[in-house]
Amino acid sequence: MGIESIEGILALILNTTIVVKIVLAILVIMSLISWTIIFYKILLFIKTKKDISRDQEVLKQAKDIPSALKILRTRQESILYNISLSAISEIKKIEKSNLSEKNKHKIALDSVESVIGDEISKTINDLSSSLSFLATCSNSAPFIGLFGTVWGIMHSFHSISLQKTAALATVAPGIAEALIATAFGLAVAIPASIAYNTFLATLSNIQNQLSFFKTIFLNRAKREIPLFTFNGSTGMNQDE
Repeated sequence: MGIESIEGILALILNTTIVVKIVLAILVIMSLISWTIIFYKILLFIKTKKDISRDQEVLKQAKDIPSALKILRTRQESILYNISLSAISEIKKIEKSNLSEKNKHKIALDSVESVIGDEISKTINDLSSSLSFLATCSNSAPFIGLFGTVWGIMHSFHSISLQKTAALATVAPGIAEALIATAFGLAVAIPASIAYNTFLATLSNIQNQLSFFKTIFLNRAKREIPLFTFNGSTGMNQDE
C-alpha cells in the first residue's frame, strides 16, 4: 500500500460523520486491548506448557514425593508445586481427623483426587481470564462496524437528496467512508476470533497435561503414602 493510498484512507476517515468516528474509535480501542491480550497470552501459555512439562519430569524422576516437592518449591510460581501442596495438605487433614483407619483409607484417594481436580480447574480458570473479551470482540466488532457503515450510508443518501444528483462522483466518497467502518470491524474480529479458538485449543492441551500430572501424583501416592495402605502417617513434615 503506497503513501497516497494511506493518505486517501486517512482523508476518508477524517471526513466521516461524528457517529462513524466514534464507532472507529471504539473499534481501535477494542483492537488495542485484544492485541495486548493476544501477545500476553501467547507468552503465558508457552511458559506454562514448558513449566508443566519440566515439573512433570521432576515428579517422575524424583525418588519420592517429598523430594520432588523440595525441587519444585525452588521453581518460581510452579503450578504443579501448588497443586501438590494442596493435595498433601488434604492428606494431612484426613490423617488428623477422628475417622477410623478404615474410613480414612476409604476416603483418602477420592478426597485427594477431588482436591487436585479442583486445583486444576482453578488453574485453567485463571489461565482463561480475559479470553471472554476476545470472544466479545470476534462476535460484536463486525456488528459495531456494520452499524457505522449503515449510518454512513444513510448520511450519504441524505447528502445525495440534498444535492439532487446521483452521480458516481457524489455517491462514491460517502459509500467509501461508510465501508471503512465495516473494514475496521472485520480487522478487529478476525484476529480476535483466530486467537480465541487457538487459545481454547491450547488450554485443552494444558488441561490434558495437568490431568496426566494428576495420574502420576496419585500413582506415586498409592505407592509411597502409608495412608493409602491403612497405615496412620505419611511421614511428611509440615513444611514439605
